[in-house]
Amino acid sequence: MAWDEWEQLKASAAEKQSAQMQLNGLPPEDRPNAGSPQGDLQVHQKDLAKIGDHAFKLYNRLWQEARVTSTDGAGTDLDSQGFALGKALQHVSTRWDKQLGSVMDACALISNHMDFTKNAHAGDEIFIERHVSSIHTLDAGFDEDWAKKGEKNPVYGEKDKKKDEG
Repeated sequence: MAWDEWEQLKASAAEKQSAQMQLNGLPPEDRPNAGSPQGDLQVHQKDLAKIGDHAFKLYNRLWQEARVTSTDGAGTDLDSQGFALGKALQHVSTRWDKQLGSVMDACALISNHMDFTKNAHAGDEIFIERHVSSIHTLDAGFDEDWAKKGEKNPVYGEKDKKKDEG
């Protein structure tokens, strides 16, 4: 785009008072989930477990099958015999080990994070259930229709007879 063309576009936009520049965004009509207040992304525990399991299995396979220790020995042997290929093979082996380590670290990170996320969400779920159930119990104590006149509210249970006698 030429500079003159850019200047013309800017002037045209300035003339239209309603035109505004939008960066990093789409107008609402172009958003796929514009009608819903929440997005459509959902994650379930079994999905997290699958991702973590696949990452763990990939890590183990890389550890067992992708490490190549014989290449170092071959590179050293070729280098000692005066072949230039020996140093090149050693260089490739070193680079391979670094890259393999990076991929294995990423797999371990994903697996551990999925386990952590699963446990954290399970803890959150238990916390929410406790608070909701205690609110239900408290609410039942304030219910005006809890029992016939003169009867005790069963939510609070029976009084201990030993405490009353002592």
